[in-house]
Amino acid sequence: MARQEKPLDPDAGPVQEFAHALRVVRRQAGQPTYRVMAQRAGYSPSTLSEAAAGERLPSLAVTLAYVTACGADPGEWEERWRVTAAVVAARLAPEDAAGAPYRGLARYEPADAALFFGRDELVGDLLHTVGREPFTALAGPSGSGKSSLLRAGLLPALQHGNATRLRLAALRILAPGPHPARTHATALVAKDDTTGDTVVVVDQFEELFTLCTDPAERTEFLGRLLAAREPGSRLRVVIAVRADFLGRCAEHAPLATALRGTLLLVGPMSRDELRQAIVGPAQAAGLIVERSLTARLLAETDGRPGGLPLMSHALLETWRRRQGRRLTEAAYEAAGGLHGAIARTAEDCYTGLTPAQAVQARSLLLRLITPGDGTPDTRRPAPRTELDFGDRSDTAAVLEHLTRARLITCDDTTVDLAHEALITAWPRLSAWLDTERDRLRIHRHLTEAATAWHDLEHDPGALYRGTRLDAAEEAFPATARPDDLTPLENTFLTASTAARDRERRAARAAARRLRRFAVTVSLLLAVALTAGAIAWKQQRETVAAQRTNLSWRLAAQSKELMRNNPDLASLLALHAYQAYATDEAVDSLRVAAALPHKRLLTEDRYAGFRVALSPDGHTMATDVSKGPVRLWDVTTRKALTALPGTGDVWSVTFGPDGTLATADQKGPVRLWDVTTRKKLTTLPDTDDVWSVTFGPDGTLATIDLKGPVRLWDVTTRKKLTTLPDTDDVWSVTFGPDGTLATIDQEGPVRLWDVTTRKKLTTLPDTDDVYSMTFAPDGTLATADQEGSVHLWNVRARRELASLPDDDTVEVASSPDGRTLAAGNDDGQIRLYDTGTRRLRATLTGTGSITSMVFGPAGPAGKILVAGSMDDVQVWDTDVPTEPHEAVRTICRAVHRELTREERSSYLPGQPAHHPCPGR
Repeated sequence: MARQEKPLDPDAGPVQEFAHALRVVRRQAGQPTYRVMAQRAGYSPSTLSEAAAGERLPSLAVTLAYVTACGADPGEWEERWRVTAAVVAARLAPEDAAGAPYRGLARYEPADAALFFGRDELVGDLLHTVGREPFTALAGPSGSGKSSLLRAGLLPALQHGNATRLRLAALRILAPGPHPARTHATALVAKDDTTGDTVVVVDQFEELFTLCTDPAERTEFLGRLLAAREPGSRLRVVIAVRADFLGRCAEHAPLATALRGTLLLVGPMSRDELRQAIVGPAQAAGLIVERSLTARLLAETDGRPGGLPLMSHALLETWRRRQGRRLTEAAYEAAGGLHGAIARTAEDCYTGLTPAQAVQARSLLLRLITPGDGTPDTRRPAPRTELDFGDRSDTAAVLEHLTRARLITCDDTTVDLAHEALITAWPRLSAWLDTERDRLRIHRHLTEAATAWHDLEHDPGALYRGTRLDAAEEAFPATARPDDLTPLENTFLTASTAARDRERRAARAAARRLRRFAVTVSLLLAVALTAGAIAWKQQRETVAAQRTNLSWRLAAQSKELMRNNPDLASLLALHAYQAYATDEAVDSLRVAAALPHKRLLTEDRYAGFRVALSPDGHTMATDVSKGPVRLWDVTTRKALTALPGTGDVWSVTFGPDGTLATADQKGPVRLWDVTTRKKLTTLPDTDDVWSVTFGPDGTLATIDLKGPVRLWDVTTRKKLTTLPDTDDVWSVTFGPDGTLATIDQEGPVRLWDVTTRKKLTTLPDTDDVYSMTFAPDGTLATADQEGSVHLWNVRARRELASLPDDDTVEVASSPDGRTLAAGNDDGQIRLYDTGTRRLRATLTGTGSITSMVFGPAGPAGKILVAGSMDDVQVWDTDVPTEPHEAVRTICRAVHRELTREERSSYLPGQPAHHPCPGR
């Protein structure tokens, strides 16, 4: 008879409630013993028993194994585990704002569904309409919670199959942005699946009128949305629009027709719904809201349109000032209350900046707002490149300061206000807007015009002229432009002014020439013009041939000098490009521009055969030939320390928690704390291991010299499993989902499920693969022994593409999946754009490339560390590709001219000039 489990109170907390639910699943399966379950799940009986003990939340893998052994649906339990994990994180990390039960000015996302309360009835109405109609609209005032309703209400409900008569093939969410038709062309195409519908949710629909300035593109985007109403379409569209923009929607007749009978209005919450929104998130996080605080919030918020972000922010600030598990009215008052919390947060953030940063913050925030024209002001998401003005270090500090205060949101490409409520709730920002409104409108038009000019490759016809140029010059005097305008805007305005001045000079010169022509004999003039044209043409052809030959010769000499004399090579590449922009000159220019992006990390005597980067990208470990494992600070390029007793290391690798694993030639696998230089533990029976690799969940894979691939739990020092038939494996790598890829000595690439120890698939025609790497989307890149690079869809066992490379020995994928690095024996690293499969840049180093690794996701993801037989190099892979960008990069990096001897050697008989513009 099975041992009786200890009683469990499901109301004691989220972990106990989760464990109680696991026990219910087991009872419904007939109460199998944990030993029987272990045979089905692949985990020990004690591990499965601990999962339902209620002492701690089990891992996702253990949870899925437990419920699968009991015949339950693993997809449902994965979502349930993630919700519980979010609640547990909120309770265990109360000082971390990411764990707060309220989102402040930020919208609720799908992952916040467990904290989203008070809109059940409206979600139900929306689901019913979406299930019935191909086109649905949601309208409400700013601050009524439309975005949260879509993301934390509708999307989770659709994903869980709660929509009547609707079967999903795909679910997508987007915002129009400045170029909706161009940006979202593929998102508005139904998935090729005849059994279900593709649902496209368009949030912030008003951006179609506030950010998109091209009427033709606006009409095209609306046409693609309304195509969902055509018979046979498997596309369903849901839009969310601010109520004050319904008039703009009515201007488009087909859109107005589509809104009839499908428009749902988001009104103020009832008192019961408000009470749920106040108390529900706190209870989900194990907190208590003081009754007097609930009553006060109801009194101040009930019937107030757009008051939800004010309430959410006030509750977030009250949570920061809570007393134990209680959210009190005293803490609410200390935060500034409903009307003062946002202003107090914003003022505290602003006054914490230096004077220079405060000026930067003012300009930055005004860029994130579109002044209304008969409508309220709206927020305006801006690309990060548009914030490149003033002092860059101040810009980065201001962005970080505003993001921490949750006044703005940032991702890799875009910066946006956290909510439009900030515009009216912060008096200082409102005053700035009233003062700068006219200037801000001119600025918005200037930004759009400069962007269009850049997209048209600096077409002179796109420059400002006439009254628009006069207004822009008056609003932005030349002396103030560096602090107010981005380099692109400044260059555009300067180019417009210069073009106007040239046109005026040309007009005056033309008038003078006409007066002279009037007194010249027509016949003599015709003869002179004919003779001059012939001579000019002949001279031009001769000069062009001379310049082309000079360009070819200088480009070839630059290539020869690139490794041993990079400064001279860069100057010759500039002269070659300025002589004539031949293909050879452009290639040499790009190679030279990449040189300033390299930093030599180690000296020759410390060459790193294998390199590993810590998860934060700050620390690097190298296994040195005939020397100890050395740790380096990647930013300062300084050696930090050497790990004691690591003189004969085969392999090094960092785990996701920062633990370093080393495999010795004559010893076991050891785990290290790189901060303290102390050994944490030693894995048993690992004396013959020569390669170690961490997986994304912390599982360690080891390869023996004459043995199979083994997987380890480094926390318990226990072997998890041994993969069968892997005695000849010599290289492994983990995919983003935990799938393991192996390379045999004389066999193909195989994919494994490390949980079940089963081989998933074998890739065809991969018997001679030398190196491999996974991209974040699961695409596998391989380099074979002939040096060819191939991209694979591992699920379909299908080759996607071959890259134009024939000597690659190592490959590495960037954390965003957009760049693939291919290194060769000549020390060159080629960077490919995985979207276009085109070569972006070539990085030229020294020594045969033996290993490469990109920095972690985020700004550090552009850093590439490469180990070779001679040294370790750190590269910034964001190298310029356009010729004009390459010229600027070289001029910034090379601070000298050609010497007299060099000029006479490489440019004999050529006029003296400096290759950098403006020198």
